[in-house]
Amino acid sequence: MNSDVAGKLRDGPTTVVETVIETRARELVEGFKVRRVLPSSRRRMVGPFIFLDQMGPEILTAGHGLDVAPHPHIGLATVTYLFKGELLHRDSLGVVQRIIPGEVNWMTAGRGIAHSERTPKEMRLARSELFGIQSWVAFPTRHEEIEPAFVHHGADELSIIEGDGKHVRIICGSLYGARSPVQTFSDMFYADVALKNGARLPVPVEHEQRAAYVVEGSVDIIPEGLTFEPGQLLIFKPGEEIVLSTGSSAPARLMLLGGEPLDGKRHIWWNFVSSSRERIEQAKEDWREGRFAPVPEETQFIPLPETGPAVVRYP
Repeated sequence: MNSDVAGKLRDGPTTVVETVIETRARELVEGFKVRRVLPSSRRRMVGPFIFLDQMGPEILTAGHGLDVAPHPHIGLATVTYLFKGELLHRDSLGVVQRIIPGEVNWMTAGRGIAHSERTPKEMRLARSELFGIQSWVAFPTRHEEIEPAFVHHGADELSIIEGDGKHVRIICGSLYGARSPVQTFSDMFYADVALKNGARLPVPVEHEQRAAYVVEGSVDIIPEGLTFEPGQLLIFKPGEEIVLSTGSSAPARLMLLGGEPLDGKRHIWWNFVSSSRERIEQAKEDWREGRFAPVPEETQFIPLPETGPAVVRYP
């Protein structure tokens, strides 16, 4: 974000942007970095979204790949969405699912699940690229301990909205009068948006919390003249009429996300999310003592970080 935009956000109440979050690099596993969007010190959650990472774009040389060994989750759903490349998902339910661009992979952790994500063996024979978004959706309290599950929806199952230079794929929830087939547990929306040069995109006001993450290109907010670049999450003020535009210079890609706030505070530590601090302590002990069901065909696992961050409570 340039200094002019930063000044406008600081000095005037006119902007429809409540907060701008700049991503920061984090090492997911050795040799592979991600750009962390949520959680942030400036904003912990947007609707039910409590975690958002941009993976890549990263070039994987021949003989190498991404290897995220088995690790646990509770109290949330993971949503893996790719723009380029492939991953192979395995979990403790015995599910094996190839993840490819444009498809939705929703894993309900509930009371507890373990999974791995790795570059498929055949993809390692030559150079490949990996580019996508990993997000976590926190659950309302009454659903935090539901049975774990995994669902996959192909690109042809998802609602598409096209016209006037825009292409919107509804990943989860509802937006623009269309709904994803993915079962969610609270009012939310999540969409992959491609905009051609000069396209305009109104952001519906029916959801209380709304945000746009700029993946590629740049977007302007009309009529305020603010321009935002890749790697920025724009959190909008509730109820404000918002129109995003690419101008005439280049196309852009962004993710729209948000929904209704959850029913209370959430604690997060490592891969665990819960309304109860005690529940997170139990999950830590369960993983340390090997009480999570194993992931078939996997012999490795990520150990519990013994010197990890303190439990943080997010609004």
